[in-house]
Amino acid sequence: MARTINLNADMGEGFGAYAIGNDEALLPFVRSANVACGFHAGDPTVMHDLVTRARDHGVSIGAHPGFNDLWGFGRRRIQMAARDLEYMVAYQVGALQGLAAYAGTRVTHVKAHGSLYLMAAEDEGYAMAIGRGIKTVDPALIYVVLPESDMERAAATLGLRAAREGFVDRLYEDDGNLTSRKVEGAVIRDPKLAAERAVRMALDQEVVSRHGKRLKRRIDTLCVHGDEPSAVAVAGAVRDALAAAGVAVVPLPEMDLA
Repeated sequence: MARTINLNADMGEGFGAYAIGNDEALLPFVRSANVACGFHAGDPTVMHDLVTRARDHGVSIGAHPGFNDLWGFGRRRIQMAARDLEYMVAYQVGALQGLAAYAGTRVTHVKAHGSLYLMAAEDEGYAMAIGRGIKTVDPALIYVVLPESDMERAAATLGLRAAREGFVDRLYEDDGNLTSRKVEGAVIRDPKLAAERAVRMALDQEVVSRHGKRLKRRIDTLCVHGDEPSAVAVAGAVRDALAAAGVAVVPLPEMDLA
């Protein structure tokens, strides 16, 4: 059977008069869009425009909730009560569902943004709070998780479908967590290198840490960070490389997540 993979991008991260990323150029390459929901980035107009464009490209739509940290773009760690975090996630998912209704489409998955994602990967309380927020709003939503993390375990505990994510444009540590952006070279902007990593993740189900450690991981979806200036070039190179390797790139709901 032919191998399939999903390719997602974090998008819709402009706000008001400020444009971040190039969503229009990126949409033809990806098959799922994680849409900022107004806390770390995004606003109702940006969200509406993106879900409409995503619908027209046949791209599945996911909520991308983050900390209420516009100044820090959601990349500052914030300690908060699990109950408050759960409500914060549900609030943002619900906001995107409302905007998706205007486009006659629906939200299919949820992927936490930035520091919220990184903290939930290592904090059971955060991971469960995100999961409970997802399940309460719509138990059919897919929880996008870092493989073998507290997020994946939370999804299993709560009975949510999980999509295990690999990052083609980020370095990894030996424990399978992402390398801090404070480390030189933590973000990969070379399209050729990102494409090679994507093929390895899709075919070999493997990530390699920045120290050379090979980690077997189930990967259902690959991520490109849409706010990077290299995002369009990286996504194009990844799509070409996956096609050459015989890997079909499909919307996230079409993946077998059993």
